[in-house]
This record gives sequence, structure tokens and C-alpha cells, in this order.
Amino acid sequence: MNRTLLKRLILLCLISILAISFFTLDFGQYLTLGFLKTQKQQLLDYYSLHQRLMILAYFVTYIIVTALSLPGAAIMTLAGGAIFGVASGSFIVSFASTIGATLAFLVSRFLLRDYVQNRFGEKLTTINQGIEKEGAFYLFTLRLIPLFPFFIINLVMGVTPIRTLQFYLVSQLGMLPATIVFVNAGSQLAAIESASDILSPTLILSFALLGLFPLIAKKIITSLKNRKYLKRYKKPNQFDYNMIVIGAGSGGLVSAYIASAIKAKVALIEKNKMGGDCLNTGCIPSKTLIRSAKILAYARRAKEFGFKTVNIDFSFAEVMERVQRVIKKIEPHDSPERYNSLGVEVIQGNAQLISPYEIEVNGSVLTTKNIIIATGASPLVPPIPGLDSIDYLTSDTIWGIRECPKNLVILGGGPIGCELAQAFQRLGAKVTIIEMADSIMGREDRDIADVIYQRFTNEGISVLTGHSAVRFESNNSNQSVICNHNSTEVTVNFDKILIALGRKANTCGFGLEKLDIQLSSRGTVEADSFMRTNYPNIYVCGDITGPYQFTHTAAHQAWYAAVNALFSPIKKFRVDYSVIPWATYTDPEVARVGINELDANEKNIPYEVTQYNIDELDRAITDEEDLGVVKVLTVPGKDKILGVTIVGAHAGELIAEFVSAMKHGLGLNKILGTIHVYPTLTEANKFTAGVWKKAHAPQNVLNWLEKFHRWRRG
Repeated sequence: MNRTLLKRLILLCLISILAISFFTLDFGQYLTLGFLKTQKQQLLDYYSLHQRLMILAYFVTYIIVTALSLPGAAIMTLAGGAIFGVASGSFIVSFASTIGATLAFLVSRFLLRDYVQNRFGEKLTTINQGIEKEGAFYLFTLRLIPLFPFFIINLVMGVTPIRTLQFYLVSQLGMLPATIVFVNAGSQLAAIESASDILSPTLILSFALLGLFPLIAKKIITSLKNRKYLKRYKKPNQFDYNMIVIGAGSGGLVSAYIASAIKAKVALIEKNKMGGDCLNTGCIPSKTLIRSAKILAYARRAKEFGFKTVNIDFSFAEVMERVQRVIKKIEPHDSPERYNSLGVEVIQGNAQLISPYEIEVNGSVLTTKNIIIATGASPLVPPIPGLDSIDYLTSDTIWGIRECPKNLVILGGGPIGCELAQAFQRLGAKVTIIEMADSIMGREDRDIADVIYQRFTNEGISVLTGHSAVRFESNNSNQSVICNHNSTEVTVNFDKILIALGRKANTCGFGLEKLDIQLSSRGTVEADSFMRTNYPNIYVCGDITGPYQFTHTAAHQAWYAAVNALFSPIKKFRVDYSVIPWATYTDPEVARVGINELDANEKNIPYEVTQYNIDELDRAITDEEDLGVVKVLTVPGKDKILGVTIVGAHAGELIAEFVSAMKHGLGLNKILGTIHVYPTLTEANKFTAGVWKKAHAPQNVLNWLEKFHRWRRG
């Protein structure tokens, strides 16, 4: 046994003995309000005769109680006011409580920090970074707003990286206001001699302060935080706009629309195309291409539908032109003309943040009370050697090609890579997916990803999992990527390569650095639960902040950003991420809401799995789409839904019923009790609920019913 472990065991035993003695010998009876009231006069008399001894005894006792996290610190604080008065009591309690809290902090650090950090270090990374960066501010906030018992704060902070001296000094300052309020209440408590004293104005005020203090403290914290970042800038006497939105993607458009709908004066600045990534290079073009490719896939499956043969003569260039035609058809929905008609002032230009109140665009400086940043994200291009010499494609640039690649390599097996891989394979390319992980669609459970993997291999797509790109080589007309696979180099040739490794937030080029707007470890703009940055009047939404990079979550965040910006501090709302659905539009589709088994196992969440195979569904069989599964995770023994994954035809549509159920707290029993049209694919949801119900049937009741019916038969 090493010496550190031995010291920990000795300390733990000592603390245990003291704590057990406290409860066994019933020392807690001396730390109650009743005891304080009955012994008030004796304590005052003793203090008048032995002031120094009384102060020392009280001081040491307070430290011990606080250091051991024993109940009674609040009563002792009231006693400090009752015995010593407000001024002396506040002074004595302030130092005793801080020393005791620091001792509890050190005990927690010595006993628990190594274990907690080693056991949960990966999950605590963000918290540790936040503590290292602004630990003093977090601790001061917790101390100033006593919503949680102070002893819990002592123990929790002990396992974080905050420095001991910093903990002591911040605690001393942060606990002082609450100490004064409690000591003052204690001093008034000592003055109660009769029932009429309870209604004295001074006593009523003292206890009112106890109730109002958290609200007052919260206002103080908010004010301090606002001043920290805004004090460097002069606030205009009046503003040109209530809100200026930077970026006209999904988040920016929704923010501007909401502001105009409630009659705020709002400007929307966009330097490129309205509609952002979704309209121009993301959702719309990709789903348009996927639809065309699916028509070809149906034709090749003609015999399954009773046809001898179906031939489709097509031009790849015309298919790509259809993509542009669909974009043009949807463009008016997001056009400057439409938004101008809605009351939004649309400005084409490059916005530059000058201050939290000023934005420069096209040579003019606009003033605004609030700013929403919705600049989105761009394809992530890794610094792989040789890539700069390759004419590579991304999800932004692939829509410009008019000749189908013969050999298309897609680097990345996530949603974007998988969707485009299948579409281009069906349109005539020979597609190879290179994925570093051991499975494509890494966010999904392995059994779900395997369904897509099998479909891909059946369609001729080469899927190279466990391959990491090391370098690119180009020799005349030959281009290749060299991969590492189990310490062996593998060469993959191509004539076109698509980089599909995710997206990075657009945080450069418009002045974030000048204002020192804080970024997260993921390179996104840091936002609190109200979608605010470290500036109280600058908000963000969409891909620039995450954590989800979906069009529908950008719009979801935009509502909170706009409403909070326009109505704070009168009213504000915390963004709700409790039920976020998404879909990958491969064939079959994969849709999910809530957690899957990977998530549950990572977070140690207990769960049960219920599955229904879609190959048993009548409508799926008639449509020749009888492939896939509905997979539901529930709380063990209950029908409460934790998460759902569906792989199958139209999974993106089928998931909606589960999204609604989770949002409104409906369990599988409610879905089972809902009539579904026959024959439809949505019956799969009901049948999944039926599978769960059958597995949880009350066997004792069924056995009794069997006997009952046997008796009735005579």
C-alpha cells in the first residue's frame, strides 16, 4: 500500500469517527433554532463574562462544523448574530466559514480529485477548461447565489483544477453578503421577547432579505458580467436598429423573420447568397440529387415490381442542372425581396463588428441594441500532405461539376459522405469511401450502420473502414491517396475526390477576434443556455455555435436568440435540446431522436431495447421496401422513451411520431393506443409499441385470467 493511499484511509477514518460521534452523541441538538432560542440568555451572559474564550470556542466550532460538512452552519451563523451582533458577528463568521470551507475543499481534493478526474476525466474536459479560464467567476456566482448548499460547492470545487488560494479569496468575498444577511437575521432573532416582536419592522425586513437575497445577488452577478465586456465601449444614446443579424442562412433568416413579425426594426446582412448552406450547397441540392438517383435505382429494380426491364436514358449534366433548377424554384422563399416585404432590411455586403453596438457594412456604420451572429459553417479540409496539389471537391463545390467522375473517392463515412456516395454510385461513378473508424456512420449503433454498409456493398460501393489518409500523390493524370490500414500502406486511385469530414464554424473575417468573443474547444462560438455570447447583447445560433449542425436546430436556436435578444432582461428563455431529431438520407434512410445504445453506454444510462423488424410490415412488403428496423430505448420496466432509431424507407417521416411523443411525455402505451391507418409504414411505430407491451405483459394477471376462462368453460 503506497503512502498516499494510507494517508487517505487514515483521514477518511478520522472524518468518519468524528461524523459518527456527532450523530451518535446527538450533538446536532445544540445546532437547532429551538436550542438557540432557549439558551439565548445564557449564551449572552457567558459572552459578557468571557468574551475572548467565547469567540475562540465559537470560531473553532464553526470551522469544525463547516470542514466536516455537518448540518448546522446556518444555525451557527444566526447564533453569531444573536451573540456578537451584526458587525462583530459578520467578521467572525466570515473568516470561520471561509477557513472551514477551505478545509472541506482540501479534504475533497485529497480524497476524491484523483479518482474523479481519472474516472471521468474525458467527460470533465469542458468543465475543467471552464474552471481554469473563469473558475473565480463561477465560484463567486455560486457563493453569491445560495441556491445550493455551500458544503456541496466546497466538495465539488475540490475535484476541479481551481487553485486553493483563489478558492479561499473568492469564497471570502462571495460568501460575505449572505453572511451579513444571515447574521443580521440572527441579531434580530435575539431580540424576540414576545409574540408582538415577531411583527417588528426590523425583523420582518431581516427575513425578507433572506428571501430576496438570491434575486438581488443574481442581478449583481448579471450586472458585473455585463460590465466586464461592455465597459470598454461607449453605448450610443440611440440605435438605428433593435437587432442586426449577420448571416442569411436558416438561423439568420428565422431570427430576422421573428424580429420583424413582432415589429422590431431589424437588418439582415449577407455577403454571399441568401438561404445559406442549406439552400445552395447542402440540404436542397443533396436531396434533389438523391431523388434523381433513387429513380434510377427503382428502374434497376424493375423485376421486383413485375416489369421485365426498364431503361432510363439520362445525362449526368442534365441531372446536375435539375439540382440548380430546384434551387432556383426555392430561392424566392429566402430572397431579399420576400424578406424586405416582411419588414426586414436586407443588406448585401460584408459585415464587420466594430463594437458590441456597431457594425460596418458597405462603408456605413450601423448601430444596434442587439446582434445575432448566424454565419454558419464551411467544409472542414484537413492539412493532409499533398492535398493542396489535388483539385479536390467539397460539399460546397461538387455542385459545379457536369461530368460524372469515373472513380470517385469520398474521404469520410459520415452522413454527407454516405448520402453522396450512394447517389453518385447510382448515377454511374465507381465510388470508394475511406473512413478512419471501424464503421461508417459512427454516431449510430453498429447494427444500424451495418444495414447501410450491406446496402452499399450490394450496390457496388467500396467501403474501406479502418483506413486513415496519410498523404496524396499526383503524377500526370494519375491521382491517389495513400492510406494507413493496420500499419500497412494502401493506395487508392481516383480521378475526383470529395472531402466529407464534417464542417467547421465560420468564425473569421467579420471581427470576432477584435471583440474577443469567446470560442469553445471545438472552434465554435461559446454560448450560454440563452444563446448569448460573453457579451450580453450579442447572440449566436446555428452551425457557428452548435452543438448540432442541422438546419432545423439552427431555426430552433434562432427563436431563442431572437426572443431573448429583444425581450431580455424582462423575459428570457433557456434553449431546449431535450428532443432533437435528425435523419441521414441514404436508401434506406436512418433517422434518430434521443439517445441510442452508444450514447446510453457512454453515459451509463440504464435502458431496455425494443425492436420491430420492418420486413414484417404489410405496407413495406407491398412497396418492396421491407428492409430495416425500428429500435426504441426505454427506461427499464417503463414505457418512457429515451431514444429511437429507425432504419428503413421514409425513416425521416416515421420518426416524427416518436419526436412528438418524447416532446410531450407520451410513452409507448399511448402510441399503442393510437389508431394508425392500414396499410401504412407508420404502423411500424405501433407494432414496436406492441412488442414492448408483449414483453411487459403482467404474467400473474394472465395466469389468473387463463384460470378464469377455464372455469367459465365448465
